[in-house]
Amino acid sequence: MRRRVLEGLATAWPWAVSPDPSLDRSLAFLGWSVGADQLLAASYTLAAAIVTMLPLAMLLVPAGSESLAVIMLLALAVGVIFAARDGPQFLARVRRTRALGDAPTLLTYATVRMRLAPVPERAARFAGTAVDSPLGESLSGHANRSRGTPKTGFDGFAREWSEWFPAVERGCSLLESAGTASEDRRAALLDRARSAVLAGTRDRMASFASSVRGPATGIYAFGVFLPLALVSLLPALRAAGISTPITVLVALYNVVLPAVLIGATAWLLARRPMAFPPPDVDRSHPDVPETALVPLGAGLLVGVGAWIVASRMLLPWTAPVAALGAGVGTSLCLAYRPMVAVRREIESVEDGLGDALAMIGRQVAGGRAVEMAIDTVAQENDGATADVLATAAGHQRRLGVDLERALLGADGVLKDLPSDRLRGAGAMLAMAAREGAPAGDAMVSLSSHFDELDALERETRRSVESVTSTLSNTAAVFGPLVGGVTVALASAMGGPGPFAGAGDVSGLGLVVGLYVLALAVILTVLTTGLSQGLDRALAGYRSGIALLAATATYLTAVFVGTLVV
Repeated sequence: MRRRVLEGLATAWPWAVSPDPSLDRSLAFLGWSVGADQLLAASYTLAAAIVTMLPLAMLLVPAGSESLAVIMLLALAVGVIFAARDGPQFLARVRRTRALGDAPTLLTYATVRMRLAPVPERAARFAGTAVDSPLGESLSGHANRSRGTPKTGFDGFAREWSEWFPAVERGCSLLESAGTASEDRRAALLDRARSAVLAGTRDRMASFASSVRGPATGIYAFGVFLPLALVSLLPALRAAGISTPITVLVALYNVVLPAVLIGATAWLLARRPMAFPPPDVDRSHPDVPETALVPLGAGLLVGVGAWIVASRMLLPWTAPVAALGAGVGTSLCLAYRPMVAVRREIESVEDGLGDALAMIGRQVAGGRAVEMAIDTVAQENDGATADVLATAAGHQRRLGVDLERALLGADGVLKDLPSDRLRGAGAMLAMAAREGAPAGDAMVSLSSHFDELDALERETRRSVESVTSTLSNTAAVFGPLVGGVTVALASAMGGPGPFAGAGDVSGLGLVVGLYVLALAVILTVLTTGLSQGLDRALAGYRSGIALLAATATYLTAVFVGTLVV
């Protein structure tokens, strides 16, 4: 259906379009079955249709709101064109950023496999299947196409991704060299290959952290501090007899400023060179509800309850703000909480993975069978990792299957733990069951690599923490607090008594309330993207919490402020 609508809109555009070649590349990378010229032509047709609605809108909107209707329709038309032209490129950049975060892990798996057998082709296939991301799919594709040729797959993979991350090319080159090097030089070359990618990741993220402070400060100054400061001047202007039309405030605070902030957020997130993506948990997971009807229903009920409470206990104009913030915040929290819970479970298993691999590896290197080593480590340790190992050992005994099927099979213990790190470790354990004692040292080496990757992730998140902490606090507390006090001040200047004259500023209170709710979502998405990469589940869950906090803070500030002022 959507395909036919898109084709119809594109056909209706009478002139030829000339899209940027990068748009075609982005659409191909995203796997969209649409051409760049078709997408742009459809957006031009839709934008033109929106513009033709201007005369009708002028007749339908209330008197005095004509200028606001024109601004909103024109902004929508321009937004449609920008979304078609720049949206796919932004989404491709975000997806590529998430994929590049797997580069250190992928090279780690490849170097560990090379320690067992210095065959780059096998290392490429192993690393490609161990990392479930566009990066792993790319390496697997190049490795499969290189079968029966002198190539290994790493050369084509390096050429494809070197434009976005040059350290990948150097790491792959060193890894290929290790395949033909003597045994005494091979270990050094493999260490250099892995170190090249780690160093490149560290340098790029450090450069990004230093460059992001200026733009983030600009977003805070011109998107938060200055607009709220201008709102605080409105009571003084009102006292001086200068009125500001409500349509101007709506256009500025509920249309223009949010649109500018969204654009600045997208631009800033697109500059992030790479991200360390969390485990990909979606609604296909058994612990996640298949539909979002319950969160939507709960959000609707909470929104209606917040409307009733706010209209009776506070002011009538606070009801829409309370309903929107509480209802949407509740829906987001409930919709994404199961995904976040599964991720926390996965992280708890990953936390003990390095130590478990090291203990198993030492026993295997000493000549013990992998299955017996896993059983021993599971019995001698506590925690989520030990529980997973114990379950795998139990599966193997009861079902009479090999270790690979017990871990990675259709009914394996890792089936509901979608983590590249866990799957890679499972593949290494299965390989150790086939290779025997030589794989023991490789597992010990892999455990130390996991520790280095953890340290790198913590380092990159700390590098932007000073920026994200300020913005997140502003989204949930500072912005709503200042906005609420400002509206309370305007209410008090309307007449005597704490709520006297509030009807005159009901429009201002609603405008500012919707603005602080928009700030709560936009700034939360920005801080989540800066610290951990743009992840829908995490951003949605945190946005829900921020909306609930911002709603409560804003309404409390209005209530207390009117009593005090």
